[in-house]
Amino acid sequence: MKIKPLADNVVIKATEAEETNKSGMALTSAAKEKPQVAVVVAVGPGGTVDGKEVKMSVKEGDKVIAAKYSGTDIKIDGEEYTILHQSDILAIVE
Repeated sequence: MKIKPLADNVVIKATEAEETNKSGMALTSAAKEKPQVAVVVAVGPGGTVDGKEVKMSVKEGDKVIAAKYSGTDIKIDGEEYTILHQSDILAIVE
């Protein structure tokens, strides 16, 4: 199934969470934080949102950092994705 976001929405897929902390100790699933680094899977067309012209700055395949608790988490075909507004993307990782 393919996801096609509308307006200024972006679909991202989180990268795997860290399995160990900086000192090398293994983390339990409860101790892992939601990863902030993700890959852009699909991008909406932009356009006019709330009366303002929105141009999309990200493209499919970009590695991005998203706001920690933003977006809507969905599960399609066993894969987990997040749909969020482009404004919830903080940076593109190069």
